[in-house]
Amino acid sequence: MGAKQSFPRVQIPAGRTFVVTGANRGIGYEVAKWIAMMGGTVIMACRSEDDTMKAMRQMDKEYKEEKEKGTPGLVDVAELSLVFMKLDLSSFQSTKEFVQAYKESGRPLHVLICNAGISKAKPEQTNDGYEYMLQVNYLSHFLMISQLLPMMKGNESESRIILVSSDAHKLCGYSLEGINYKGDPSQFGFLDYYGRSKLYQIMQMHCLHRRLRNSNISVTSAHPGTVETNIGAEFKDMAAYQIFLKLNRLVGLMRTPLYGATTIINSAVNPELKSMSGVYFKDCQPASTTSVSRDEIKQEELWNKTLGFLKEHLTEEEIYCLEGADP
Repeated sequence: MGAKQSFPRVQIPAGRTFVVTGANRGIGYEVAKWIAMMGGTVIMACRSEDDTMKAMRQMDKEYKEEKEKGTPGLVDVAELSLVFMKLDLSSFQSTKEFVQAYKESGRPLHVLICNAGISKAKPEQTNDGYEYMLQVNYLSHFLMISQLLPMMKGNESESRIILVSSDAHKLCGYSLEGINYKGDPSQFGFLDYYGRSKLYQIMQMHCLHRRLRNSNISVTSAHPGTVETNIGAEFKDMAAYQIFLKLNRLVGLMRTPLYGATTIINSAVNPELKSMSGVYFKDCQPASTTSVSRDEIKQEELWNKTLGFLKEHLTEEEIYCLEGADP
C-alpha cells in the first residue's frame, strides 16, 4: 500500500500559472484547490461552466475554513485565483478552441496537468471517430500539449507537464493494430482499454522527455492510487466492480480524492523536483513501470501512430516544435 505521503506547502510565485484538466471534481478538484491555496493561478479546464463555478465557490469556502484552522503555507488573499475555461476532450475541435482561447488570453503557462479521464463499460465512438477512452484520456491531451508546447518553451522559468496515469497500465495488453476499437461490443475489454490509455500516457512521457531533454520543460507521470471518484460511475451496477470497491476499502487501499491528488500536487509544486523528467511517480516517489512502457521502439511506434491520427489538426511548426526544435 505504501506509506501515506504529503506535499510541501510552498509559496508559489505570483503569476505562476497552472492548467488542470477535469478540475471541477474528484482528484482534479483537490489538485486545483491546493495549488490555488498556495498562491498559484489555476485555469480549470472543464466541460461544464455551471459545475466549475460551483466548484470554485466551494473551493473558496474550504480555503477560508483552512485559514481559520491555521493551516500553514496558505496564501493570504480575499479569494483564490481560479479561472474557468471550456474544454471537452471528447472533441478535437473543442480542444483546439481551448488552446486558441488560452493563447488569446495572454496568460503564461508554466504547469500543464493532464488530469481529466474517463472509463467506459461499453465501446463508444466520439464524433471524431475514436474510442472514447483513447481520445479523452490520451489523444486530446496529446493534441493540447502539442499546441501549447511553443508557449511553454518560451518561458524563462522552468515548466512542467504532468500526465496523470495509473498502475492500471500494468493490467493491459499492447497492440497498435487494435488501438482504436471498432469491433464487437460484446468482446470489448473495458479494463484492458482503460489500462491501455494510461499506458500510452507513460509512453508519451518518455517520448517527450527525450525530445525536450535540453529545454526548460520537464515531463512526468503520476499514479494517484485507487480513489473514490465518479470515474467508475458506469460500473456501479456491476457486481464485480462493487466487490472490487469493497475489497479495496476492507484492506485500506481506497483513497480519498485529496490523498489521490497528493502525488500530482507534489509533482507540480515541489521545488526539489525541478528538472526531474521522464519519471513515473507513485506515493510521491519514483516507481517502476512495465517493460512495455519502457520499450523505446514501441514508444516511437506509438508516437508515430499518434501523429498520424492528429496530423490534420497540427501545423508543420507545431510538429517541428514537438519533435524538439525551438519554436
